[in-house]
Amino acid sequence: MERSGASGRCPVQEQRARWERKRARTARELLETERRYQEQLALVATYFVGILRAKGTLRPAERQALFGPWELIYGASQELLPYLEGGHWGQGLESFCPHLELYTQFAANAERSRTTLQEQLKKNKRFRRFVRLQEGRPEFGSLHLQELLPLPLQRLQEYENLVVALAENTGPHSPDHQQLTRAARLISETAQRVHSIGQKQKNDQHLRRVQALLSGRQAKGLTSGRWFLRQGWLLVVPPRGEPRPRMFFLFSDVLLMAKPRPPLHLLQSGTFACRALYPMAQCQLQRVFGHSGGPCGGLLSLSFPHETLLLMCTDQEELLRWHHSLTLAISSQQN
Repeated sequence: MERSGASGRCPVQEQRARWERKRARTARELLETERRYQEQLALVATYFVGILRAKGTLRPAERQALFGPWELIYGASQELLPYLEGGHWGQGLESFCPHLELYTQFAANAERSRTTLQEQLKKNKRFRRFVRLQEGRPEFGSLHLQELLPLPLQRLQEYENLVVALAENTGPHSPDHQQLTRAARLISETAQRVHSIGQKQKNDQHLRRVQALLSGRQAKGLTSGRWFLRQGWLLVVPPRGEPRPRMFFLFSDVLLMAKPRPPLHLLQSGTFACRALYPMAQCQLQRVFGHSGGPCGGLLSLSFPHETLLLMCTDQEELLRWHHSLTLAISSQQN
């Protein structure tokens, strides 16, 4: 009897049943999280954006810089939720996709939003008191405005994960299969654009930070238009004499060697003076020793047309990280 039951099972039906269970779980999670998302969007739209507009605590330009298209994103969620509650997944998500550009706009404004919040909390006493009062409302449950502002970008990543899973577990003969597939593709494309925007914003922050660390006329403008990869102390090994510690900044196209300013320097203490720039497109990299993975670090040789640079690192893991980053930079320039 047991053999008969086992042989009577249909693999195709079992697979369809598994898809349907996964689809049901994903759909339920999408609905439940959308309800929570809309509640949090409503908190900011009602208790911050709406009241700030009525009170005039912030000028319109400052309010727009802080919140971007928040109210339009909230409106898009309000349109989507009834579709999800009615089980019209494909129709609802397809109707939602034209609003995805709002998330791209929100991402492009994210750094400006963070800066505006910091500036207003610092210099605007009325705004600072207002934020403290609103965050103290029981509706916020100890959430702060700073924690709520990234919410749409976090939700976009959730949309991608859930909608892609929903499409993958919807059979090709289902009436909303094509709608879900298109929605998953469009949401994934938007998420990728938003990720690229975020990466560029982080890189710009690094470049501004590095530029502030570099003093002197020779260093001005060195970081513009580049991708920052890493920085750290390395020992420069000369042909004669003792190794000298130098700070190195690795960008996508150049390696910058800098020397620290004297700590007692009145105006430039804590900054670095640029000493040399090495183009990665002309670099040949070798690990002289440090291949064994021991605890003693190793030595890297960077050969350029007119100079060979020997760099020592006493930490093996740090040496490997530098070797990996240098290899990526050289490869990106030479290819």
